[in-house]
Amino acid sequence: MKIQQNSVVGLTYELKVSKEEDGIESAPFSVEIRDEEDPFYFLFGMSGLPEKFEELLAGKEEGETFSFLLPMVDAYGEADDDLIITLPKEQFSGDRGFSPEMLEEGNFLPLMDENGYSMQAKVLKDLGDQLLLDFNHPLVGFDLHFEGNILEVREATKEELAHGHVHGEHGAHD
Repeated sequence: MKIQQNSVVGLTYELKVSKEEDGIESAPFSVEIRDEEDPFYFLFGMSGLPEKFEELLAGKEEGETFSFLLPMVDAYGEADDDLIITLPKEQFSGDRGFSPEMLEEGNFLPLMDENGYSMQAKVLKDLGDQLLLDFNHPLVGFDLHFEGNILEVREATKEELAHGHVHGEHGAHD
């Protein structure tokens, strides 16, 4: 089966990132590896991944390899200054499951929006009684280099399509 809309895709990959600054592209460095012990599964067309990522995988089959570059503009774009905000530190108390170590500069805080969706924010600066947080995607501003292998392609079940995510061994409901 070929990767197409509403198929479940399982793959392994190495993700490297690079960034252009002052007209010079940095050497790509590895930021994530998903291997056979921890493959990445998603519902094609409903993944929430950059559109170009899915576009470049479309039509591939189980057993095929892939290698492509997503330029920053096709990946997560440039940082949005409106997503850098200051919040009162009291919102991140122990009562709410946060430890003082979690609030250290450079850490990512696991959060939920008002609709219950997971999100994260990077702690940029501890301002005493407030925290300066960056809600931009961690890969914003980077070119993404993917190299990997298609492990599995199958038709999504009606339940998976209704819920918008993969179920079973590699999905939400193990």
